[in-house]
Amino acid sequence: MPTHIPHWIDSARRSGTSGRTAPVTDPATGEVTGEVALASPEEVDAAVAAAKAAFPAWRDTSLTRRSAIMFNFRELLNARKGELAAIITAEHGKVLDDALGEVSRGQEVVEFACGVPHLLKGGFTESASTKVDVYSLRQPVGPVAVISPFNFPAMVPMWFFPIAIATGNTVVLKPSEKDPSAALWIAELWKEAGLPSGVFNVLQGDKVAVDGLLEHRDIKAVSFVGSTAIARYVYESGTRHGKRVQALGGAKNHMVVLPDADLDLAADAAVNSGFGSAGERCMAISALVAVGGIGDDLVARIAQRTHTLRTGDGRRGSDMGPLVTAEHRDRVASYVEAGEEVGAKVVVDGREVQPDGGENGFWLGPTLLDQVEPHMSVYTDEIFGPVLSVLRVDTYDDALDLINSNEYGNGTAIFTNDGGAARRFQNEVEVGMVGINVPIPVPMAYYSFGGWKNSLFGDSHAHGSEGVHFFTRGKVVTSRWLDPSHGGLQLGFPQNT
Repeated sequence: MPTHIPHWIDSARRSGTSGRTAPVTDPATGEVTGEVALASPEEVDAAVAAAKAAFPAWRDTSLTRRSAIMFNFRELLNARKGELAAIITAEHGKVLDDALGEVSRGQEVVEFACGVPHLLKGGFTESASTKVDVYSLRQPVGPVAVISPFNFPAMVPMWFFPIAIATGNTVVLKPSEKDPSAALWIAELWKEAGLPSGVFNVLQGDKVAVDGLLEHRDIKAVSFVGSTAIARYVYESGTRHGKRVQALGGAKNHMVVLPDADLDLAADAAVNSGFGSAGERCMAISALVAVGGIGDDLVARIAQRTHTLRTGDGRRGSDMGPLVTAEHRDRVASYVEAGEEVGAKVVVDGREVQPDGGENGFWLGPTLLDQVEPHMSVYTDEIFGPVLSVLRVDTYDDALDLINSNEYGNGTAIFTNDGGAARRFQNEVEVGMVGINVPIPVPMAYYSFGGWKNSLFGDSHAHGSEGVHFFTRGKVVTSRWLDPSHGGLQLGFPQNT
C-alpha cells in the first residue's frame, strides 16, 4: 500500500489537509509507492509562519552555536548517507553509486557553510574621520524559500539551505513532488543535529505551493532550479512581489572536441557526461561538436562504449537507471523519433534497450545520434534524457559560433592538447562554467555555480561567496563615541577631517 508523504512544519510531520495528493513511483518498476500531500494555501501560510516565528531567535543565535549545529549535521550525514542515497534511487531511479555521489557533492556545501564565522566577517576602519570608525556587517534577510527539481532531490537543495541556515535565515523547502521523501529525511536529520524548531521546514506541493511562496509577503528570498520557462516565471513573479530571486534555468551543454584531442579520453567523457543519471542533469553534455575530420572515428568510439552500458534497476549494479516518470520517458523518446524523421542518424537506439528491471519501468537506453543539424529539435530543445547528439563543424570558430549563438549558457567543455586553444576558448565562450578536458565542470562549493544567458535569471549564482551574499544584506555602521571634549551644536554638512 502506498505510504503517505507529509509536510514537515515546525520540526514535526504534518499530514496534508488539502485533500489533494500526487502519486510517487518507483521508476524501475512503475509501482506507485507513495502518495505525497499537495499543499493548500493554508498550509503554505503555516510553513511560512513557522519560519517567520523562528527567525528572530535563530538570527540572534551566536555563530559558534550555528556552526556547531552545522558540524553536527555534517557528521550525521556522513554516517548515514547510504540511507539517503537509497531513498533517492527508489524515487528518482538513478543508480545507487550516482545517488551517493549526489549526496557527497551536496555535503561539500554543508562543509563550506561550517565556516560561517569566517564567511560573515566584515571590515573595520579605525579613525576614518577624526574619532569616527566605520565597519561593515552582513545580516540574514529572513525566511527564504528553496524550490528544487526532481533530478537532484538532495544535492540541489543543499546548494542553498546550508548557507541560508548558517547565515541566520530560516527556510521553507519545496521539493519536487516526483521524489519528495529525501527532503523529509533531511529535515529529520536537522532535528537530530539540534536545529531549533521552525528553522527548516518542508512544504510538499505543486504550483499552488510554488505560487504561494512566490507571493507570500513574509518570504524574503527565493532560490530555484528547473527548466528555463519555469525559472523565468519564478524570477518574474518573485521579483514582482518584492523578493530576491536566483533562478537557475535550463541548459544545452556543448562539448567541443578538437582534432588534436585524445579521442579515447573524449569518448569516455562523452559517455560519462551524456548518460550518467540517464541524462537528467543540468550539466549533462547533450551536444558533442566534432571539429575537422574526426567525426567518424569519434562516433565509432562512443558507440563502442555505449554498447557496453547496462541499463536497469539502480539497486542491481546497473550503469544507468530509468527515467523519472513514464511521461518523461515518452517525451524523450519522441525527440529521438523527431530527429530521425528529419535526417539525424540513430547510431545507438535506446528505444530498443533490454533493461535489467521491471517490465513496467520507465526505460530508455543510451541513445547516440549523428549528423545532427542546428535546426533540429533534438538540438534546439533541452531534452533532459540519455540522448547525445553529434554535430560536425569544420573549424574551431564554427564550434565557438555554434555555442555562443545558443540561447543557453550553463556549462561547456573543450577537449584538446593545445593550451593556446583552450585558453582562447575559456576567454571567448559565452558560458558560465567551462571545462578543459573535464566534461562536467561543476565547481567546488567554495566557488559559485551558475550559467549565463537563459540559464540564469537574477544576479547571483549558487553557493560560494555569491551564495553568502544572496542570503545576507550588507550594512555599514559609522560610529563615534563622544568624549569630554565634545563641544556644542554644528549645523554645517559633516566633513571628513
